[in-house]
Amino acid sequence: MNNNAVDVGFSNDFFSTPFLLGSVGTPFIIGMAVGYFAKKMLKTALFIGGGIIVLLFVSEYYGIIHIDDASLQHAADTATDAAKSSSSFLVNRLSSITSKGVSGSVGFFAGFKMG
Repeated sequence: MNNNAVDVGFSNDFFSTPFLLGSVGTPFIIGMAVGYFAKKMLKTALFIGGGIIVLLFVSEYYGIIHIDDASLQHAADTATDAAKSSSSFLVNRLSSITSKGVSGSVGFFAGFKMG
């Protein structure tokens, strides 16, 4: 019997190590690193922002400045919107790394939880 099988140069095995590392493992690690970094930067920004707000409150207490509550709330809303848009940008970008985009996004949320 003659076996006329054609070698197409790639494996159809979805559980092979090269497929899993390239399609699942690497995007997950990239997403986890980005999520971890994003959470650490968010914590740092909140720490610095909180320190600035405390300094403003102390300055107001001693009569150096006057803070309008509406302006303070508007600044907080603007910062919140900026954080939301940057996180959605990162998730959308990570989703484009692989064809399905799930691995990078899951890695982002795992890294964000770890951070």
